[in-house]
Amino acid sequence: MKTNQGFDLNVIQAFKGKLNGAAFLELSEEDSSGEFRHIQFIGRFDGHEVVYDAIVFTLRFQHELELYEMAEHEAAKHFPNYKKLQYHEDENGNLNPLNNDEEAIGMYMAEVILELQEEEVVKVKEHVDIDSEAEFGVGLSVGLHQEAITDRVLDEFIFGFNSGTFKTDDTWYSFHHEEDDPS
Repeated sequence: MKTNQGFDLNVIQAFKGKLNGAAFLELSEEDSSGEFRHIQFIGRFDGHEVVYDAIVFTLRFQHELELYEMAEHEAAKHFPNYKKLQYHEDENGNLNPLNNDEEAIGMYMAEVILELQEEEVVKVKEHVDIDSEAEFGVGLSVGLHQEAITDRVLDEFIFGFNSGTFKTDDTWYSFHHEEDDPS
């Protein structure tokens, strides 16, 4: 059985060196919207020091994902030959147009999303899900009611989480997503 390196004292010491005094290490900076961050930080689990591998996102981001997943599910029921929409780029990086079937599926999904939003079917609340069986360290999935997941938000979360003072907001939230106005 392979041991979890996120609990190994040598790995933890090396990781602390990488932190260079910071509270966390950013693993991916692909999301420029600030709604989603993948980080690692040091904490304690079952009395042992460990590296936490955390995905931290806004509730708005989670809400959008859940709406999209529900719309995909409804599209799969509505279209007998449903295939997940896949967007392809041309040699210049521009998106190729969807074919007629894909366009119909996309329009149907947009209608379903609008209907779900209007009826406030999807509701989300703050949470911290712990995965003690992660490949590396202890995995966390964290949904926060914040406009953006900034460095300050992450620092405050990590401090509260590690000190045992972090409390989730048990309020259920639903969001209405406005289309960008091109004017």
